[in-house]
Amino acid sequence: MKHVNRQELIARLMAICEPANPLALLGAEARHQAIAEAIDDATQHATDSETRRVTILLSDLRGFTAIAEKFSAMDMVAALNRYLSRMTEIILRHGGSIDKFMGDAIMVLFGAPHALPNDIEAALACAIEMQMAMDEINAENKLHDMAALYMGIGINTGDVVVGHLGSRLHSEYTVIGDQVNLASRVEAHSLRGQILLSESTYQQARDFIDIGDINDVQVKGKKGNVRMVELLALRGLHPLIAPKREVRNSPRVEVDMPLAYQILKGKSVLPEEHIGRIADLSYGGMFVISPVALAPFDDIKITLSLSLMGRELTEIYAKVLRVTELHGEYKCPVEFTSIETKAAQTIKEFVDSIVEFNKL
Repeated sequence: MKHVNRQELIARLMAICEPANPLALLGAEARHQAIAEAIDDATQHATDSETRRVTILLSDLRGFTAIAEKFSAMDMVAALNRYLSRMTEIILRHGGSIDKFMGDAIMVLFGAPHALPNDIEAALACAIEMQMAMDEINAENKLHDMAALYMGIGINTGDVVVGHLGSRLHSEYTVIGDQVNLASRVEAHSLRGQILLSESTYQQARDFIDIGDINDVQVKGKKGNVRMVELLALRGLHPLIAPKREVRNSPRVEVDMPLAYQILKGKSVLPEEHIGRIADLSYGGMFVISPVALAPFDDIKITLSLSLMGRELTEIYAKVLRVTELHGEYKCPVEFTSIETKAAQTIKEFVDSIVEFNKL
């Protein structure tokens, strides 16, 4: 595939614009024609495609849509630009190429359009630094009274078709193929603050990384389970440790509290409301006993009575982590993906008060 040689193109365009260039005597129309020909020459084969091994990083913010409902469009654009600006700095420093922004999601290529000898290591280091940067982004958001944002990241390595897609009127350099879809599936299963690797990426990186949970997931369109591995640290000359998610450091307390919840289908909340119980509670999640079947990685909208803790009703979005059926009930640890600052503080104070009481 012929890629655009930017330096060569810039030099040619600058030469055309030089006052000493004979084209200057022929007027603006001749100069415009020469510029158009130079661009065409540089890009005439850019629509060629080829198969190449790349590492794909996909990131997405958890709870951004719920927060957006509470702020103006201008406020959310400013918050999103703060986030994307910081992420872009990190991505480019590690040699990544941003394929596209999709709202608050980012798709990054390592190994295309230009080959990287260490594409996997670069992608993993980039992912860890992206998660580390969320602390400063949330500190800035807090100054604007915004709730904390959390990011999930999925990484996959494999063969894809790379090239320009489109026409002479508009084209984009991108990648297509099953490995792109798999990267998207891996990202969708990542929890807040988590970095998940596909089996392919893990096998090629296992000698220089530390891992956490391993999860075998049934993915639509795939035969058998797909293994997803949590990245904890990168070893080597430039070691990096992924920041621990808040939920890992949270105490859990036993409770017996009612809750109402609805199941999400895509981005839509289904109308039927179910009544379950909370068996234990932490800062970032709870253990739910449900009378109806739930599936791992289901998204649910919880309506929780904070009056039991001294305040009013609140809505919390959460993700089901695992499901165990016992005596006709479904026991599910869930993790909050979006929660208002006031509600999070109320839950923290409630949990802390029980911890302190249990010490007496």
